[in-house]
Amino acid sequence: MEEGFYFAERFTENIIRNIKVDRIRYEGKTKYQYVQLFDNKILGKALFLDKKIQSAAIDECVFHEVLVHPALLSHRLPRRVLIIGGGEGATLREVCRYDCVHRATMVDIDKELIRLCQEHLPEWSAGAFSNPKTRVVYANALKYVLECKQEFDVIVSDLTEPVEGGPSVNLFTHGFFEKLSQILKEDGVLVLQSGSTDLVYNRFFASCARTLEQIFPIVRPYWTFMFSFCSPWGFIFASRKEDPLKIDEKIIKKRFQDRNIKGLKFYHPGIQQGLFALPLYLQKALKKGRVLTEKEPFIWEL
Repeated sequence: MEEGFYFAERFTENIIRNIKVDRIRYEGKTKYQYVQLFDNKILGKALFLDKKIQSAAIDECVFHEVLVHPALLSHRLPRRVLIIGGGEGATLREVCRYDCVHRATMVDIDKELIRLCQEHLPEWSAGAFSNPKTRVVYANALKYVLECKQEFDVIVSDLTEPVEGGPSVNLFTHGFFEKLSQILKEDGVLVLQSGSTDLVYNRFFASCARTLEQIFPIVRPYWTFMFSFCSPWGFIFASRKEDPLKIDEKIIKKRFQDRNIKGLKFYHPGIQQGLFALPLYLQKALKKGRVLTEKEPFIWEL
């Protein structure tokens, strides 16, 4: 990667896009993943992990607001929140907006990545790491969940996608989702980012939904478009009791105000129902998803 040249991001063997590198901020490998941070005139600062885009300044707010707020606003009173992954700190930033949240625990295996993000992308976390309600645990998420003795109102999974040799492969499986359900309160909510929802590459999204349906009675996939990803992107809401499709917009608006949510750039109460409206091709794709297991996880081939 050189300044003034183009970084080639390989989406699949059939699709590669070129992004001009205006300024290199960092390039190197942590213990767990390859990190590239550079500036582009349109995207702004951009973070790539294992050569796949994770966040860009132009629309990271879209991703993180859509990941966090439908879940926290669907819960009656979220006080304890667990974040899995989310090294940039932007998911933590959104959770910390809630006055009602007393503890936000973030578990991420890659301490070096978090340090790099705090150094080069401080606006992503916006001080969330030093918020008194924040607790950061540097650990393997599977080990943490297996040993966890507390329960949470909301669990937010902001993990990298499962690539060969990456840290997230076994964290999108029936076994892991079941363990998460065991540390979730009876009225708790789980939400996860779940990959591309385009016309072709939607199997991961569909399979995550299918797997969660084996565990939770209420599973609601949703989506939004991500400019920096050049693709629509999927998220999945799962719970035992709360159904975001049955919560009136007036209730969401009142919770929005009561919880003192300010400073958002994309999400608002009126958009929530629209996020859950899926096109026909995705509705059909969801029926073809497979249950992901430790023996047969989903692995993206780069």
